[in-house]
Amino acid sequence: MKSAAVVNFAPEPHSVELRDFTRPTPGPEDVILAVEAVGVCGSDLHQWTSSHSWPVNYPVVLGHEFGGIIAEKGSQVQGWSEGDRVVSETAAVIDPNSPMTRAGLYNLDPNRKGFGYGVNGAMTRFVRVPARCLHRVPAGLSMEFAALTEPCCVAYNAVINNARITPGDRVLVLGPGPIGILCAAMARLAGAEVALVGLERDLPRLAIAKQYGCETIVGDATAWAKQRDGLGVDGVIDAAGVSVALKIALELTRPGGWISKVGWGPQPLNFSLDPLVQKNLTLQGSFSHNWPIWERVLALLASGRLDLKPIVGGVWPLTEWHDAFEKMHSGAIVKAVLHPA
Repeated sequence: MKSAAVVNFAPEPHSVELRDFTRPTPGPEDVILAVEAVGVCGSDLHQWTSSHSWPVNYPVVLGHEFGGIIAEKGSQVQGWSEGDRVVSETAAVIDPNSPMTRAGLYNLDPNRKGFGYGVNGAMTRFVRVPARCLHRVPAGLSMEFAALTEPCCVAYNAVINNARITPGDRVLVLGPGPIGILCAAMARLAGAEVALVGLERDLPRLAIAKQYGCETIVGDATAWAKQRDGLGVDGVIDAAGVSVALKIALELTRPGGWISKVGWGPQPLNFSLDPLVQKNLTLQGSFSHNWPIWERVLALLASGRLDLKPIVGGVWPLTEWHDAFEKMHSGAIVKAVLHPA
């Protein structure tokens, strides 16, 4: 059985097209998921434009933010039934004997491979998923929103697990992409006063952030950062895709403060890290997520405390993937969702 798939077939820019894709068969510990919704991630756009900085196993079906219905299961899968509504984590391949995996931090396993770059992803009708990756979708949560659990988990890990927010803190978020906006929303849930920083071209996305109770800043954030006592903000979440954002974070964080870096920036730094030492700052990287984070985020989504309606800019059939990519790439919308069915 064949269906259409959005395939990144080569490293050259715009080497993405719709191709026929054969329905996979499950291994003993896998399920076959009938994909109901798949989010378009900034990393999908980076692979589309060849501006990514991670290895890709070409050709590969894109898509790692997804949810659907279990259509088939392997012989050793227990606890799941055909017809269950589920979402999937992104760690498609891990080493079960890795010290990181054994510690529950399989997201940090050096052998980890994710959907959409390491193995075939979900921008197609059927995707093979290890049963260990599955989480139940709470009743009443639409699949369009459930499919976006993954970027919410990225934000949760960066803000709740890898930052030091206490209620009343002043926090800057650099970069108003989907992850930046979700990080700002998470920081608000944690009780922080939040400002999201972008450029003139980011005004539509900054307007979305206001719906989460954030202040927004175009350009220089120095005045807001030093508003309280002149020393800077308590913390900065760097969700920008450029390395120079870290320089801004070092300048605007108060002595003894923290920086949580979740944005990828492949460019060389070309500036001194001395302020990190002089200010006694904590610089914390944040990558991906694991099982307990997914359970927390799904609970937040089901309760309505984390509302994704402001960031979803539209739903497209899979055949119109190019329009969805263009809308996100231009900054006209924050998040696009595709319907493979």
